[in-house]
Amino acid sequence: MMIESFRNKPVYTLLEIGKRLQQTIADNFSATFWVKSEINKLNYYSHSGHAYPELLEKKSGKVIAQMRSVMWRDDFDRVNAAFAHTLKEPLKDGIKVMMLCSVQFDPAYGLSLRIHDIDPAYTLGDLELEKHASIDFLRNNGLFDLNKSQDLALLPKRLAIISVESSKGYADFTQVIDKNPWGYQFFYMLFPALLQGEAAVKSIIWQLLQIKKVAHHFDAVAIIRGGGGDVGLSCYNHIDMASCIATFPLPVFTGIGHATNETVSEMVAWYNAITPTKLADFLIQKYHDFSVPVQSAERILREQLPQLLKLEQTELGNTSRYLRSLSQSHLNNASHSFSVATAALKSHSVAICQTASSELLHQRKQLGKLSLRFNQDEQKSLLHLQKQFRQSMLRQLQLKQSQQNQALQHAQKSFGNALKIAQVPLLYTEQNIQRLSTEFTIKRGFSVTRKDQQSISSVKDLQTGDTIKTQLKDGTIISTIQNIQQHESNS
Repeated sequence: MMIESFRNKPVYTLLEIGKRLQQTIADNFSATFWVKSEINKLNYYSHSGHAYPELLEKKSGKVIAQMRSVMWRDDFDRVNAAFAHTLKEPLKDGIKVMMLCSVQFDPAYGLSLRIHDIDPAYTLGDLELEKHASIDFLRNNGLFDLNKSQDLALLPKRLAIISVESSKGYADFTQVIDKNPWGYQFFYMLFPALLQGEAAVKSIIWQLLQIKKVAHHFDAVAIIRGGGGDVGLSCYNHIDMASCIATFPLPVFTGIGHATNETVSEMVAWYNAITPTKLADFLIQKYHDFSVPVQSAERILREQLPQLLKLEQTELGNTSRYLRSLSQSHLNNASHSFSVATAALKSHSVAICQTASSELLHQRKQLGKLSLRFNQDEQKSLLHLQKQFRQSMLRQLQLKQSQQNQALQHAQKSFGNALKIAQVPLLYTEQNIQRLSTEFTIKRGFSVTRKDQQSISSVKDLQTGDTIKTQLKDGTIISTIQNIQQHESNS
């Protein structure tokens, strides 16, 4: 191997490092050894037949180690067949395994484990532990027998079926109930779901939840699977599926087509049939249990009805004759009693009438006396009331007159005050008018000039030669106008 250098430093290529690691691992890990792990994802490729499992190790829910691995086609086919034979399950995601491995390193693909073999007994034990954990959970929480406590209809004829339309088990089931020789009629509706593998858990639970929304339309639910042998049944031990079946509000039937190793879902179901055909027979038997007694009663009724009718007719005739005899006897007794009562009534009616007439006359006399006394008492009361009324009216009249006099005095006093108050502005107005008179104006030092008894307010009303009179406080001046001087207006 030629080693390059850079500034006197040895430099290796990535391939050279990879080959050294490959040689080191080959020298030190030549033997095979057993490894326990969880197959997180199988990564099987059907076109090549190889699988590249993704391996994980977890602790407290956390991944603490992970590694790639490879199973070549021959190893995978052999191990998968062993799993199907022992566990009734193929290799799949999410199972714990015990693997016979060897370590290998490839410069291009890195480190991986080559799986030579897997012991199915280890996985079987782990699956059994999971199954028992589910059973313990359901029992401890009081759910294990809950679905079995649901009331089943007397004739469960409306069925919600969880299956696959192409399933042989579903075809067998529908053929038996549709073509039963007694003509019993069933109504069923298919809710398609996956029936094996890990995906079956979510698929079946989802369809159960859909049926729950319309539960009032059905009498029971049937989970039907067939044609696949015993492979892929571990999903029916899943705690979520078993819990959903246990708590479902309708009876749940199972017919998933296997005869051994009952799953938890089958344990908690209301009824578990080995095959879909056996489940169909169970439902038909329910009709038999109802119809056979009815048919038997019908046959007995047809056979015994004529005799019963004859006996009843004879009994009815005897009863009728006895009733007529008894009625006639009672009628005769009643007629005699009526005659005796009539005679007694006639003999006593005269005495009763006389006694009643005498009592009536006595009552009339008593009524006359009581009426006269009552009239006298009423007249006295009336006179007394008239006297009281007259006195009361006199008092009311005197009171009203007193109130009127007081009101009149109050009104006169109020009117005088109002008149005095009203005279004040009149006097003030009169004084103002007097101050505006000619005499009062002249007394204040002003003069008034008149022409022909008319007051002069402008020189335009005068002409030269006119005679005017000027009145002063202490006399009158008579003048003749010789000249008029007119001032110009300031406007």
